[in-house]
Amino acid sequence: MPLPSRYSVDERPRSFPPAPEEPRRRIPKRDPSWQRPARRRVRAIRDRLREMYGPKVNEPHGHPIAELVRTVLSQNTNDRNRDVAYTRMREAFPSWEEVRDARRPDLEEALRPGGLHQQKAPRIQHILSQLGEHPDLDWLATASRDEALAFLTDLPGVGRKTAACVMIFTYDRPEIPVDTHVHRVGGRLGLFRPNASFDEAHDEMLAITPPGAEYELHVNLIHHGRALCRPRPRCGECDLRRMCPWYRENA
Repeated sequence: MPLPSRYSVDERPRSFPPAPEEPRRRIPKRDPSWQRPARRRVRAIRDRLREMYGPKVNEPHGHPIAELVRTVLSQNTNDRNRDVAYTRMREAFPSWEEVRDARRPDLEEALRPGGLHQQKAPRIQHILSQLGEHPDLDWLATASRDEALAFLTDLPGVGRKTAACVMIFTYDRPEIPVDTHVHRVGGRLGLFRPNASFDEAHDEMLAITPPGAEYELHVNLIHHGRALCRPRPRCGECDLRRMCPWYRENA
């Protein structure tokens, strides 16, 4: 999954009301026999990733629709192509109403650099059609987590990962989006049980991550998945190998 971009066109970061205080709930395990990693171990992994890739600080921007659309555009492409497609779209159609009501061929052409433009254009328009006459998601800032996630995942083509991206990158709400990198690296490190589904991995990562570390752990796991912990891992260069069950079993 591409990392969050900054802003483009006229979308400067804006302030937003604080989220409601919600107690951190205990997340039940899907498999009662699974032994979650100790918090000390999770902190050690976070700290080692920080040594390898540097500390990461979230800069929530307060534009939920923009984040939602960018996440759709990020599918099956890289950061640069996503951002080029997004900028072309907003320059051609400055308002979300104009994006929603655009002629399909014109929107597809604007999105062409991001790939899969013939699939992404109708998906984006379908999503925007569900957000009111004047598309709006600003209410997510003060919605309960359950209400926000339920609404987002009910939108066409929006799953748990996309919803989590909207919540954490827009409002710094505690979520850990699980993409293929996070799923692969987290599985090898034993952060969730082997063969866990993506939905289960989302729950497990949220359950074990120290409060406030969600963004940093998410971003650095992606960096690690891209740099070293690839489908064919470069374990000899990895400073996490002493902490890695997969390395011990496969070295």
